[in-house]
Order: sequence, then structure tokens, then C-alpha cells
Amino acid sequence: MTSRREFLKGSVLASTLLFVPRFLHRLDAQDLKSLRDADGRRLVVVQLGGGNDGLNTVIPYENDLYYKARPTLGIRPQSGILTLDKGLGFNPAMTGLKSLYDQGHVAVLNSVGYPNPDRSHFRSMDIWQSGSGAEEYLGTGWLGRYLDSNCAPCTLPYNGLEVDDTLSLAMKGGLRKGLALKNPEKFHQLTQNRLLAKVGSEKPGGAVSELDYLYKTLAETTSSAEYLYQKSRVYKSGVTYPGTEFGRNLKTTAELINSGVDSRVFYVSLTGFDTHVRQQEQQGRLLGDLSESLRAFSEDLQQAGNFDDTLVLVFSEFGRRVEQNASNGTDHGTANNVLLLGGGLKRQGILNDAPNLQNLDAGDLRYQLDFRSVYATVLHDWLRADDRAILSGGFERLPGLV
Repeated sequence: MTSRREFLKGSVLASTLLFVPRFLHRLDAQDLKSLRDADGRRLVVVQLGGGNDGLNTVIPYENDLYYKARPTLGIRPQSGILTLDKGLGFNPAMTGLKSLYDQGHVAVLNSVGYPNPDRSHFRSMDIWQSGSGAEEYLGTGWLGRYLDSNCAPCTLPYNGLEVDDTLSLAMKGGLRKGLALKNPEKFHQLTQNRLLAKVGSEKPGGAVSELDYLYKTLAETTSSAEYLYQKSRVYKSGVTYPGTEFGRNLKTTAELINSGVDSRVFYVSLTGFDTHVRQQEQQGRLLGDLSESLRAFSEDLQQAGNFDDTLVLVFSEFGRRVEQNASNGTDHGTANNVLLLGGGLKRQGILNDAPNLQNLDAGDLRYQLDFRSVYATVLHDWLRADDRAILSGGFERLPGLV
């Protein structure tokens, strides 16, 4: 007969969905602080993996230095640039986001980064996901720490959902973590395995260990799967999304939100932005997917009355170098734009100056805004959380944004 230890050691569910890092302590290691409620607000983070080229996303089309640095890669007005303000325009593929921009639902932050930037995909993504400095290594994510100690109601895994197969560092806290799933129905089916149900119903022994923690996590995950499955049946979207993986994941996110799932944060990713070679076609396709999926997502939430309580944050781990390379692409750079989207924005449009192409740092953009200032603003002003505790220091917030 399979022992509990052998089962958990060999279980795919335990080794992927229920993985618990070794640094975790027992559940009652510290009390959750009770802070102000987030008033039903939720945050959706969209990660653009690979390092999106910000200069060809929000294009400085009135700046001659842009075209000098990109004689063939630079996008010219006659190509259909979607003009915004301050001499900037969206990539021609971003018609859906331009429509939302015109309605006052989009804010653009230019040249967002951090001191001593790292051009490694993995390290820079860790920095953005953990909310750390370039010389600091953290094993928890900024959203995971929000779930840990600044969200008293966030006690169950489904309070933070990542629509993916694996959980990002951003969603892992020291005591709490989010839950990763692609499809509520399939996730529910996975937890209905009879052996899994039997093991999950057993109570661990008196001693607190990682194995006992796994049992508790297994029980919470099974309960969460049932809750999410039942909730997901409440609302089925009638909005047309792009037939892409990202479009499907955003549709799932909208259905969960509109079904009334009690989740504070959601995390979705779109990958493929490492455009060293022949960038225009690949980036245009990805930006079109991003733009149309977010347009459909916004329409979905508006129809259900949930748009004003939802804030979307779009980021990438770094931008690209200002000059194009010999392969008609761009190499790893530094500062980049961040997009904010939602019905509750208090400030819209282009919120700061365009990137300075005259004052570069060895061919790269210098950052104007620390990304942790954006996080601090979202945490404090939108989620009503203690940003200073979560981000281990004081970062200037952006006044009157959300």
C-alpha cells in the first residue's frame, strides 16, 4: 500500500503545483497584520517575457535621433503609427489599446528601470518579480509578500492566481503563495483523484515538518480547486478574444473575475519578445496579440461591471538598446515603458517625459522612474497595503495615479 511519504514524493501535483520552498517556516511563525481592506479592488499583472522593445512600442516618432539609431528598424509615421501625445505614438499593431487610450483608460510611464541594471533575462526578471535592488537577492516576490502580511483576508491559495502551468517568483511569499492553473475544470479534475483525495483528508502528525506543510497545502489546494471550479461555472464570456494562448489566458482571467472569485491579484504572461533578429514582424504580431487581448478583456469586464475595480499593470524585464543591430533587431537594453490600464485611473495618457535619446548610458536609456515606485503606488494607493513593509524601504509614490 502506498505510504503518504512515497505518494507525496512521487506525485506530480505535489512536485509542481504544491512545491514548497525549503526556507518556509511553520504556518504560525508570524501573525498576519490586519490592514485596510482593498475595497474589492483587484490587480492583474501582465508580464512581457524576453525584453520588449519599448522604443518600438511607444514610438518617439518626432525625434530624429530615433531614426538615426534605427535607419531600417525605426517605424515611420506613414507606416500607421497611432499618435498619442508629446510626440509619441503606439506601434501600428496596437489599435485595441489605442482605442482604450482614447477613452481615458490607459496611462504610459516612460523609462522605468532601476540603478545598475542587469541585462540577463533571468536576473532582471528576478529583480522585477521580487522587487529587489540589483545587488539584492530575495527568495520571495512582491505580490507574495503582499499576500503574506498585508492582506488579512488573503489566507487561501486562490487569493492570488497565476493563469499558467507554473507559479512565478512574484507570487511566492514566505508564508503564503498564489496558485497556478490554466483551466479551472481541468485543475478540479486533477484533484479528484481518489488516492489524492484520501491522502489530502488525512491529518498530519503532531510534529510540524515540511511534509506536514505539504499535507496542509494539499488540502487547501483541493478545496481551492473545488471553489474555483464551482465559481467558474457562474460566468462564461461572450466576448471574442484572439485565438492565442495569451488571449485564452486573459479570457480565463476575465471569467474568474466576472464569476466573483475572491482573488486580489492575477498574473498572466506573454513571451517571445527577445527580438535579436528581424524584430518588426515578430514584435508586431506579439503587440497585436497583447493589444487585442487587453481590449477584449476590458470589454468583458466593462460588460460585467468589474472594470472600474480592476487595474492592469504591463511590464517587461528590460527594454532594448537604442541602436538596431546588424540583424535588423535589437539587443538587451535597460529602461522601458510600463502601461497601466483600468477604469479607475485618476491620471491618464503620457505621464512623464519621452525617453532622452541625447543622454544615454553607453548606448542605453537612463531610467527616469524606479519600478519600485510604481509598485509602491499600486500597493499603497490601489490595494491599500503597506508598501514600505513589502518593498523593504521607502520608494516615492506617484501622486494621484490610482
